[in-house]
Amino acid sequence: MKISVAQAKPATGNIEKNIAKHLQLIELANGTDLIVFPELSLTGYEPSLAANLATDIDDKRLDAFQAISDKQRITICVGLPIKQEEGISISMVIVQPHEPRQLYSKTYLHADEEPFFASHRNDISLTLSSRITFAICYELSVPEHTIDAFKNGENIYIASVSKTKKGIDKALPALAGIASTHKATVLLANAIGTEDSAQSAGHSSAWDNKGILLAQLDEDDEGIILLDTETHEAEVRKL
Repeated sequence: MKISVAQAKPATGNIEKNIAKHLQLIELANGTDLIVFPELSLTGYEPSLAANLATDIDDKRLDAFQAISDKQRITICVGLPIKQEEGISISMVIVQPHEPRQLYSKTYLHADEEPFFASHRNDISLTLSSRITFAICYELSVPEHTIDAFKNGENIYIASVSKTKKGIDKALPALAGIASTHKATVLLANAIGTEDSAQSAGHSSAWDNKGILLAQLDEDDEGIILLDTETHEAEVRKL
């Protein structure tokens, strides 16, 4: 199986413009079976704007992803604030070929997020040719989340984040540790550019199941990492 993580510079609050950029990155990831974008990738990580930007899983603007998914048989995971019973969640919309859309929503919120978002419990992992589990940003540092993520024998772990330099310096060794501890292939999708008045630090990455770094983007470029999960060959492609 081939998996891609995308590194994008979001246009603040501009879903239509961000969709266009996502489509460019999906085209760049030609040949992949799955592509995962950073946290809240379609709006940018902007908690104070989330109430006005929040939508639902059936938003017609997401039809562009469904069309590509159906045609190319690719699974696409994009970030959006989603209206749910508990409130607005930080969510990943999972678009699969000829299937209803699914949601993975952030359960463990950072204290700074609690005024803007609601926690949402998940019971979802994704099975393609391997079992895949997800984390959204702060969740990767929560031991209870990591334990739960591997409870069903998942062997691929993908973190979708919005991390600054300080945050990414902590996240990179933590993810390498998750890879080696749980014998899992681990990938990270981070943004670049200004989000929530801070600078996202990029460094989207991939590790093998021994925690060895296979590929990494820098802090400046938009692009993707394409990883073959069988051979562990990884390729960086930049826009």
